[in-house]
Amino acid sequence: MKNILIPTDFSENAWNAIEYALRFFSKSTCNFYLLHVNTSDVLTCHEDTPVFDDNTVSSVLKNSSKKHLQQTIKRINKRPQLNPKHRFYTILDNNFIINSIRKQVAEKKIDYIVMGTRGASGINKLPIGSNTGNVITKVKCTTLVVPENAKYVNMKEIAFPTDFSFFYPAETLQPMTDIVESCYAAVRVLNIKRNGVELNEDQQKNKAFLDDYFNNNEHSFHFLTQSHIEGAIQEFVKSRDVNLIAMLAKNLNYFQKILFHPKVPKISYYTDIPFLVLH
Repeated sequence: MKNILIPTDFSENAWNAIEYALRFFSKSTCNFYLLHVNTSDVLTCHEDTPVFDDNTVSSVLKNSSKKHLQQTIKRINKRPQLNPKHRFYTILDNNFIINSIRKQVAEKKIDYIVMGTRGASGINKLPIGSNTGNVITKVKCTTLVVPENAKYVNMKEIAFPTDFSFFYPAETLQPMTDIVESCYAAVRVLNIKRNGVELNEDQQKNKAFLDDYFNNNEHSFHFLTQSHIEGAIQEFVKSRDVNLIAMLAKNLNYFQKILFHPKVPKISYYTDIPFLVLH
C-alpha cells in the first residue's frame, strides 16, 4: 500500500498532476491524500467588498476550499476508468505550506509527494515555482514534479543525471527501482563533464556501485562534454525520448542548474518531462 500526498490549489495545472499520478500509480494499491492549504489570513478587499471580521474570513475560506475539494473528488470519480486499487481522502489545513506538508508526510507515512508546476513561471521565468521548489528542497520525501505539459506515457527511458559525487544508499534509490521494475524501463545514467576532466577515485567507486545496483535492470552510462549541464540534458532527453528524469536532491551541483537556474535559452524539458526527486 502506497501513501501519496497531492497538494492542490485547484488549478488546471494541479489537476494535471492528479491525473498523471493516477496513471503513474495505476498498478499500485494507493491511498491518495488531496491536500489544500489555506495560507491567506485575509481576503483581498476592494472598495465594493464588504468588510468581514476574522472569523467570517476564516469561515468563507474554509467553506470555499471544502467545496473545491469535493468538486475535485467528483471530477476524479467521473474519469472513464475508476481504479479499485485507489482510495481518496481530502485534507484542509490552515498553515504554512511547508509545515503542513511536513506534518502530513509524518502523520500519514507518505511515500510520494506529487506536485504540479507551470514550467517557466513567474516574472523570472524560473522552471520550478516557489512552492514546488521549497517542497522538493525542504521536505525529505520522494517527490514527483509534474510540469504543465506532461502527459503520462509508459515509462521506457529514465534519465539519471549525476556527477557521481555522492554514494547512493539502496533505500534512496528504491523509489526509482520500483518504477524501473514495474514498467520494465531502462535507466540511463548521465554524466556531463568539462572537457578533459576525468572521474576521481571516489566517483569511480560510486559509478561502480550504480552499475552493480542496476545489474538486473537494463541500464547504461553516458558521458557528455558540455559547458552547460541543462543544454546537455535537453539534447539527451530529445535524442533518447526520455519519459522521466530522476535526481538526487542532495546533488546540488546538478540539482540547482537543472531545476532552478538554467542559463540556456529554449530549454523545454522542464515543461514536458516529469522529475522524480530522491531524498
